[in-house]
Amino acid sequence: MAIERTFSIIKPDATRRNLTGKINAKFEEAGLKIVAQRRIQMSEAQAKKFYEVHAARPFYGDLVKFMTSGPVVVQVLEGEGAVLKNRDIMGATNPANAAPGTIRKEFAESIEANSVHGSDSPENAAIEIAYFFAGTDIVG
Repeated sequence: MAIERTFSIIKPDATRRNLTGKINAKFEEAGLKIVAQRRIQMSEAQAKKFYEVHAARPFYGDLVKFMTSGPVVVQVLEGEGAVLKNRDIMGATNPANAAPGTIRKEFAESIEANSVHGSDSPENAAIEIAYFFAGTDIVG
């Protein structure tokens, strides 16, 4: 497998409960390196644009409201097969279906407040990374 980069967001439910360090430890313990990171307050415009792929879905408005409800940590993770590895570490979107030891099983409050977002493909990772970071922000 190749070294690749993926995008991650630690969501407002997790930052509110001060779980950033515990979540990042899971990434690092699995062999992913955090090569860019920033804590931000996402604006409504940013959230709408970032999640526009879901604009026609009934949960879109609630998702935008949730993602702007508090600070998030946006970051770039790097490592062998980073996209799939990150998805394994996160666990299923619905925490009730997530495997033991995954971020969502341990920390999620609900299917919406599920603590983390991660890219679903290398192509989307590149798009999502570029949305929040300039190339010079990423230091491997």
